[in-house]
Amino acid sequence: MPDYADLGLQLAWPLAIALSWMAGELIFRWTALPRIAVYGLAGFVFGNLAAGYLPPSESKNFMLLANLGFGLILFELGYRINLRWLRHNPWIVATSLLEAVLTFAAVYLVAGACGMDMLPAALTASLAMSSSPAGLLRVLNEQGAAGQVTERAMHLTALNCVMAVFTFNVVVGIGVFQTSGDLAHAAGSSLLVLGASSVLGALFGALVPLWLRMINAARDATLAFALAVVLLVAVTYVLQFSPVLAALTFGLVARHRRIALSPAQRNFGVLGDLLAVLMFFFVATRVEVEHLGGGIALGLLLVLVRGLVKVGVCTAFARVSGISAKKGALSGLALTPMAVFAILLMEQTRWIGVDLFDSLAPLAAVMLLLDVLGPVLTQRAVVWANETRHIKEA
Repeated sequence: MPDYADLGLQLAWPLAIALSWMAGELIFRWTALPRIAVYGLAGFVFGNLAAGYLPPSESKNFMLLANLGFGLILFELGYRINLRWLRHNPWIVATSLLEAVLTFAAVYLVAGACGMDMLPAALTASLAMSSSPAGLLRVLNEQGAAGQVTERAMHLTALNCVMAVFTFNVVVGIGVFQTSGDLAHAAGSSLLVLGASSVLGALFGALVPLWLRMINAARDATLAFALAVVLLVAVTYVLQFSPVLAALTFGLVARHRRIALSPAQRNFGVLGDLLAVLMFFFVATRVEVEHLGGGIALGLLLVLVRGLVKVGVCTAFARVSGISAKKGALSGLALTPMAVFAILLMEQTRWIGVDLFDSLAPLAAVMLLLDVLGPVLTQRAVVWANETRHIKEA
């Protein structure tokens, strides 16, 4: 006779993910709200109602799948970055640098003034520098967005990711050193890991296009790139490198090796869509209600400070970088998502024995809010910039 309690445990997650996808499709059709916002909200609710339904061993498998989905998105973002444009318009790089530095400083000062310790405040500030490629790119592709705001948001997000990963790992390295006094361990958890990850991604970016040319398959490169991203993320996962920098560098180098992906291959088709549902759902389950206690007011304040800095700097640098002040402000607004990027980065620190969730309650509140609100604001930014096209749903 079947054990119905055990069957419930085994079926809870697949059923919840399927229902999350169905809810996302229905709400998108009824309200045009981004699907990923629904996936995130469903994941948070399920994760707190059924926290015991996922054993630790299965949690690691889900985290690997989430990183695979994130890796595909990071590869696509890196692939869509045009280095020549950045060289011809250095004001975009200047905008990103100033916006990231001021975001770090503002969030750090506000968090410190509200009573956070120095290390958690610095970690919160470093994550606040970032914008989530997952939230941004999925919304842009869902809306069929193209134009100045779209391109600028993608380039700023890529630059923000690199600076945020660098700063976050430096801060974590300092924390590890303060705790253990082991300088080698601290260095190994920060700068050396970033360098090795970038080199590994660049190596894939050079070798995969070379392989495609050898077999004359450059016109149908989607499967090859998808398999390469899966392998790259798995390698970085096992070696405890940074999948973020590795996948981003892979896409960047592959683009400049003259291998073209057609628009139909955005999101990597069904594979990318499936992993995206799982990723946004699973990542949201990592934010527990207990993490929110006492941190909601500060979290809301940090969201406001972060948003004002990003919109303000992008607006201030808009005209010198070649766009109107309105489009500059909308570019800053499009950078709102950060939840998936922040949570996956925090999860990676558990590989080196550093658990940050309990010490960053205000950031948990920020991530919960931006998991839902962030994609909506990105969608509104490209809609208000008139850079979307109507996509007829099947």
